[in-house]
Amino acid sequence: MSNDTTFKALVVEETSDGEFKKSIQQRKVSDLPENDLLIEVHYSSLNFKDAMSATGNKRITKQYPHTPGIDAAGVVVSDKSGTFSVGQEVLVFGYDLGMDTDGGLGQMISIPAEWALPCPETLTLKEAMTYGTGGLTAALSVQKLEKMGAKPSDGPVAVTGATGGVGTISIAILKQLGYEVIAFSGKPEQSEHLKELGASEVRHRDTINEIGNKPVGRELWANAIDTIGGDYLANLLKQTKAGGAVTSCGLAGGAEFSMTVMPFITRAVSLLGIDSVYIPLADKEAIWKRVATDMKLPNLESYGEEITLEQMPEYLDRFMSSKVVGRYVVNVKG
Repeated sequence: MSNDTTFKALVVEETSDGEFKKSIQQRKVSDLPENDLLIEVHYSSLNFKDAMSATGNKRITKQYPHTPGIDAAGVVVSDKSGTFSVGQEVLVFGYDLGMDTDGGLGQMISIPAEWALPCPETLTLKEAMTYGTGGLTAALSVQKLEKMGAKPSDGPVAVTGATGGVGTISIAILKQLGYEVIAFSGKPEQSEHLKELGASEVRHRDTINEIGNKPVGRELWANAIDTIGGDYLANLLKQTKAGGAVTSCGLAGGAEFSMTVMPFITRAVSLLGIDSVYIPLADKEAIWKRVATDMKLPNLESYGEEITLEQMPEYLDRFMSSKVVGRYVVNVKG
């Protein structure tokens, strides 16, 4: 493949008046950064971080024009490092992809070879992106609870942001592994959908905060997966059973929260951080082996809506307006 080979990509540009516009453009391979591994992207997924990059959030992306897309699934075009063979199916999650390195919402990416891992044989590229970064984060959250000793007999697991990408896959994986799930959402019209995914009970997310300023409350769930942050995270911790744990992976409800240390020292509750971006590649490969085996969900097609590259500007705007539900798989190759 020559440097003059063209491909389609979503490009976000900063205008002279400080606005950001999104469009699908033709680019050349020579426009990509110089790296060892060149990949033809078949599928990507849509994530909140992509939407933030596409609206000019300089904490995510510093330089524009830019192509977002924090994950990608595709085939190797060339690899100067010799790590992968031409035509091999590979997955890429996190590191700098889609942040300041052009990402998976383009038909070609050029990355360091150590960012990629082989796609498990029991998953297609589309299935891998049906999980995507959201599904990877969900799987890591469940696994971390397990490492802390969580088991289904302990009692229910609370999941916040239940209609989001991490929340929906968390519910489904927990259900498959035998856990009872209490789903919390600000979209009551999605209650039946959440029960179909595996939630035994659906509550409005604001009920978590009814505890107010009390240092601890009734012990209502054994463990929890929080995707919101802020007061929701604080009040989840206050109402977790003794010895339980709460994972944290999102901040849509705020990056800060205020509470006492009482749940930690009187109930031995644990707060567990989840990172799906910079964890070692070996750890990513290990969790994907689980996603491809005991965490593999039946009827994966039903968990993600397939959309095209041309629909990206519209769907990225939907993300910022909180008008999305579940996972979105982007057919990048077309």
